[in-house]
Amino acid sequence: MIRGNRASRATRATGGVSLLVGVASAVALAGAALFTVQQATCADPGTYIRHADHVELVGGCVDGSELPTHGGNDSDNTHDGDKGFYRP
Repeated sequence: MIRGNRASRATRATGGVSLLVGVASAVALAGAALFTVQQATCADPGTYIRHADHVELVGGCVDGSELPTHGGNDSDNTHDGDKGFYRP
């Protein structure tokens, strides 16, 4: 004959192990994210400046020669709602 208490102890132990594994995973991922952010330092994050016909990134840690160029007209792809995010 099985007591009801024995089954509930097994369920609590399984739940506790799952909780412990979840917390350990979260701590490990948070530590990895913190390490990555600390290694990716940039003294000048840069600023976006809006001109009449384009937006320019001034400053920052990205070299402009490493970015791909776009030869088309961007007027079809502009969104009026996005203009609030750029400093004139």
